[in-house]
Amino acid sequence: MGLIDLGSWFRRGPEPLLGIDISASAAKLVELERTRDGALRLLHCALEPLERGWINEGNIEKFDEVADALRRLVRKAGARTKRAALALPGSSVITRKVHVPAELDDDQLEVQVEAEAAQLIPFPLSEVALDFCVLGPSANAPGYQEVLVAAARKERVSDRQGLAEAAGLQPVILDAEPYAARLAARRAIERLPGGGRNLVVALFEIGAQSTSLQVVRNDDMIYERDQAIGGEALTQRIERHYHLSREEAELRKKQGGAGLADYAQAVLQPFLDNLGQELGRALQFFFTSTPYNKVDHILLAGGSAALQGLAPAVTQHTGFTASVLNPFEGMAVAPSIPAARLATEATSYLVATGLALRRFG
Repeated sequence: MGLIDLGSWFRRGPEPLLGIDISASAAKLVELERTRDGALRLLHCALEPLERGWINEGNIEKFDEVADALRRLVRKAGARTKRAALALPGSSVITRKVHVPAELDDDQLEVQVEAEAAQLIPFPLSEVALDFCVLGPSANAPGYQEVLVAAARKERVSDRQGLAEAAGLQPVILDAEPYAARLAARRAIERLPGGGRNLVVALFEIGAQSTSLQVVRNDDMIYERDQAIGGEALTQRIERHYHLSREEAELRKKQGGAGLADYAQAVLQPFLDNLGQELGRALQFFFTSTPYNKVDHILLAGGSAALQGLAPAVTQHTGFTASVLNPFEGMAVAPSIPAARLATEATSYLVATGLALRRFG
């Protein structure tokens, strides 16, 4: 068994790279570059909606339709780069940290990691795409080094690889969505007091169908949980309250309820209160299953994080300060990207930004 066909999941490189995030509701693209002074610059970004059922729980159900959408996405973004970083849902990737003797050479290390993986993975290694990254000396075991091992079923890897190739792209990196999200969130965490050091931060990514929670401290994920609530619930409220089609309700939601009487009070605020309560419950599960009893800050990302009034509602219902995470904050932006579009879409690009950041060390 060799390592993953796409090249290392953990490889960094300076060549141009597209970060492409494929979720249940949309495909998103981000390309970054560094300016001469070393600052990050957003070069391209775009979002292409996907119809319900095309992607189901991370599985590609309508391959040709998604590939067509991916081609439209690249054209819409105006990107010429073909090298792409993609990601699998966290539920499709098994990651573990193992400790191996520090004196192993590369060949011995690979053999040792495969032996460790065989004990950790609940299916045959012949069915697995496997990769690993040396994190550094073990803090608890002198003479050993800590290694992060990642594995996914080969068919899940092949699906993402084939999708990119069908869209005319060259897939070179495959990541796990939670890792990409944390990489993008790191810049926001570093802007918190004390550079974010030793702070316990709850990162909520609020998608169309579900919301994921990662609690992180010093780049380490200490808790994760998924909940079946997302922006689709607001679309359904609009649909019922105003007797609209689903398509019209979705459009009005994206327009902030424009033209809908009493939208903010009758529809939006009840949804925000319910979402705030659900996020509070997720944190309570975290507190009851770990030694922690508080978080220092809440970061809100995902498409629904752009909803007006969400951060105050989450702060009110959880008791912890919440803010919306814009993954492009502090970056220069290419003049071809409309500021108005970024203002409404930026929160959707968390994972795609993390994937695009894999270009840099």
